[in-house]
Amino acid sequence: MRPLDQLLHDIFGFSSFRGVQEEVVMRVMQARDTLAVMPTGAGKSLCYQLPAVALDGTAIVISPLIALMQDQVRSARANGIRAAALTSMSEDWRETQDRFQSGELDLLYVAPERATTDGFGRLLEQARISLFAVDEAHCVSEWGHDFRPDYRLLRPLLDHFGAPRLALTATADRRTRADILNQLGIAEDGLIVAGFDRPNIRYHVVPRQGLPAQLKALAKAHPGPGIVYCPSRAQTERVAEKMRAEGRSAAPYHAGLDKTVRAANQEAFVASEDMLVAATIAFGMGIDKPDVRFIAHAGLPKSIEAYYQETGRAGRDGDPAEAWLFWGAEDFARARRRIESEVEPARRPAERDRLNALAAFVEAATCRRAILLRHFGEDPPERCGNCDNCLHPPRTIDVTTIAQKILSAAFRTEMRFGIAYLAQVLGGDDNEKVRMNGHHALSVFGIMDGEELRFVRPVARSLMARDALRADDYGGLSFGPGAKAILKGEQAVEIAMPPRPPRGSRRVSADEPHDPAFEALRNWRRDVAKAAGVPPYVVFHDSTLRAVAAMKPSSLSALSTVDGIGEKKLERYGESLLEAVEALEHGPATA
Repeated sequence: MRPLDQLLHDIFGFSSFRGVQEEVVMRVMQARDTLAVMPTGAGKSLCYQLPAVALDGTAIVISPLIALMQDQVRSARANGIRAAALTSMSEDWRETQDRFQSGELDLLYVAPERATTDGFGRLLEQARISLFAVDEAHCVSEWGHDFRPDYRLLRPLLDHFGAPRLALTATADRRTRADILNQLGIAEDGLIVAGFDRPNIRYHVVPRQGLPAQLKALAKAHPGPGIVYCPSRAQTERVAEKMRAEGRSAAPYHAGLDKTVRAANQEAFVASEDMLVAATIAFGMGIDKPDVRFIAHAGLPKSIEAYYQETGRAGRDGDPAEAWLFWGAEDFARARRRIESEVEPARRPAERDRLNALAAFVEAATCRRAILLRHFGEDPPERCGNCDNCLHPPRTIDVTTIAQKILSAAFRTEMRFGIAYLAQVLGGDDNEKVRMNGHHALSVFGIMDGEELRFVRPVARSLMARDALRADDYGGLSFGPGAKAILKGEQAVEIAMPPRPPRGSRRVSADEPHDPAFEALRNWRRDVAKAAGVPPYVVFHDSTLRAVAAMKPSSLSALSTVDGIGEKKLERYGESLLEAVEALEHGPATA
């Protein structure tokens, strides 16, 4: 067997391991059970793919989504790894089973629902198993944000075969990590936490104020691939339609679409270098697309864990990417109603804690990244220099008096009216509706001046985020548990007033055409990928093309030293890529 560092170069084209990859791989090679918590883009799949090639037998990879399996099989095969999947979509399932039984597979991907069946267990008895890899392992935990009950049935299978087990996730707080270790039978000393920081992602959190215009500006600033997460199926359709009207290639993605349409939209996005998808939250977990340049949330995510997981789908290639969260007070009102009406009582306290943590994140005037990292148990610097609050520090103002006036007005109008009406009463608007309700005679009528009225909506948004004020489905209000302390003056209310960035200022995305040589190689890659019927990133990542554009190698041996070019890719694309490099000397092709 070739040494691991040689296999690393020959198969994946890398000269060295990254981060904790080597530590994880060596544990697997020593048959030691491991839970690896590694940020998206840190190379989790390599941690089981490399041992799968090095060890005798087949590695069984348990993965939650068919699209994710298909994407990883495609990428593994591109590197010369013998990989296949057994899914409900597999037309070649008989051939796959024969190859597995004959020892001709390095990797076999299955969903947990199949892995826990008796039939699959009998199939595994007929071949040698080198290891079990449980991908997206946060799905094992009832405390995780994508809980899948079938994941909790895996333990008997793992115990029966006794092969080393490797669980991997990008998103797990301390409680979730402990639950994963327990559910999968991994000792505490098998936990490896690589850290959660994604320094290439810039975080922005802003109130929704004309969402279509906000998304239009974002899409215009970032011509590369992007995902807009929407809270409803209908909104995905509306957002995609508006983006197309603006001349942007865009499509919706949600469970209500016809299966063939949904698959076609995902396939088009995976293959594109500029497409936008408006999707419900499941989208993105099933793809391994490295060049997503921005993620936008059109509404509140479910939790900080979910937010981290979803934003982590941007910039997997390590190039600059952005995450935007557009939120409104109604998001918190809706989320709190869902907790009280849909979540079983035993889980409600934990869900409330998650929502309160998210409220603190969106309301913060301090570094966004520091809040995220502290949530996952890290001790980051106070400032990251790459989030909205660090780049444009907001001015914090005390609005306790305004908050008290809003709460008092809500109480004195019997909680039957929304914020817009309260603003009329507080501002002394002597209109027909106010007079008809007799609210012109209330002590709170006209107690706010014009300056205070400017803050009614942002303060009300803050009160709802803090669960001091709640909105119902009929436009009415009620007090939450945080109201009493504010009314009594025991709890101050401060809000951040972010300054406007200078007009025209924006971050230059790494995918914008600034290097003619790189753009010419992207054109070459686009043609090669189309001919091969694979997404461009399966041929080479942008980082590899940038290195080639800078180096301009003139031989296969020189080309083989570039990170991301292994034996199979050198054999398959090397000569053609050298021709493209040579053509650069005669003037790069235009986009």
